[in-house]
Amino acid sequence: MMSHAAYVFTSYGVATLTVLGLIAWVVLDGRARRRELAELEASGVRRRSATQASGETP
Repeated sequence: MMSHAAYVFTSYGVATLTVLGLIAWVVLDGRARRRELAELEASGVRRRSATQASGETP
């Protein structure tokens, strides 16, 4: 019985660490993409959707 409990707790631990790692990856990657976007906008690069939103046609 003890080996079964160890297996279950280890499985839950690995699953929890995996989910937390994926959440951290998504959050950190989102911050990096926002930072890159801010740098591009500061350098004068604009989004294609910004011109279309103002009513201009491509």
